[in-house]
Amino acid sequence: MDLEKFTREARYYKKLPNQTVQCTLCPKKCKIGDVERGYCGNRENRKGTYYTLVYGNPCAIHIDKIEKKPFFHYLPGNSAFSLSTAGCNFVCKFCQNWQISQSRPEQTNNYDLPPEKLVFIVKQKECKVIAYTYGEPVVFYEYMLDTCKLGRKEGLKNVIISNGYINQEPMEELCHYLDAVKIDLKAITKKFYQEICDGTLEPVLNTLKLLKKLGMWFEVVYLVIPTLNDKKEEFKELGIWIKENLGSFIPLHFSRFYPLYLLTNLPPTPVETLEQARNICLELGLKYVYIGNVPGHPGENTYCHKCNKLLIDRMGYDVLKNEIRAGKCKFCGQEIPGVWTL
Repeated sequence: MDLEKFTREARYYKKLPNQTVQCTLCPKKCKIGDVERGYCGNRENRKGTYYTLVYGNPCAIHIDKIEKKPFFHYLPGNSAFSLSTAGCNFVCKFCQNWQISQSRPEQTNNYDLPPEKLVFIVKQKECKVIAYTYGEPVVFYEYMLDTCKLGRKEGLKNVIISNGYINQEPMEELCHYLDAVKIDLKAITKKFYQEICDGTLEPVLNTLKLLKKLGMWFEVVYLVIPTLNDKKEEFKELGIWIKENLGSFIPLHFSRFYPLYLLTNLPPTPVETLEQARNICLELGLKYVYIGNVPGHPGENTYCHKCNKLLIDRMGYDVLKNEIRAGKCKFCGQEIPGVWTL
């Protein structure tokens, strides 16, 4: 595939001697020699200038329910036009989209969708939200940023589903054009990030604290994987960290793991483990803790943190009932944190 059409100069990098560059987009801080690529596989150094190879070149597009991301406190029941390019700055052994994240742009079937064409199609499909998702949006930053800017001008909302592994400056710039963020917090231990994701924990925690500081709406997902990040002590440490650094009202989703990619040797997460994680965090004072990937479980519903009445009844990605009125509980009038209307 000829990638020239989809090549643009990268936004965050610095030039080094001998036609070497250093990427400053994510904490990997790759140093790249001439005619070499960064860790993510979709950025290339050409004679001392760093380029993205996936501008306007997504390999996956689909219309999803916003609940699939998952967002439970952001425009429930709405649909999002979702997209991704090839590449990622992690190698998670449990990745459910590994065919996208661990591929190079030459290896995927791609669409010719520059920002202008993409926004036109989104509006034609009558979607109100663009979701940058599936793979890791950080590695198609330039494409995402320009699409966010254009989408906002056209009255569309922008949301990102990310591992949060991004440096502070590019994240802060992006947040000017985002409406909501979902961060996959893979674990609360450095060991997990190093051994299972080939990454580090601290930058992700810093991203979460930055989102809080900027006043962004965001939600956190923690995929519970048997034997790897499912200890009671870890759930407690996670809950304490979130309460102390992000507050009690940030939605936290404990999702069920299913054997995938390089972790097919492990069983699905027992539902009892998810319930244990949820109960620990609720007892610590978190108000909105959910169970994911268990359709029909009461833990996927939203309850008022004041009167405990059922507000949003869900079955998987479907909203069966919504009792939130103008951002408040229909029954007691308590304001419910989130974004409830366009």
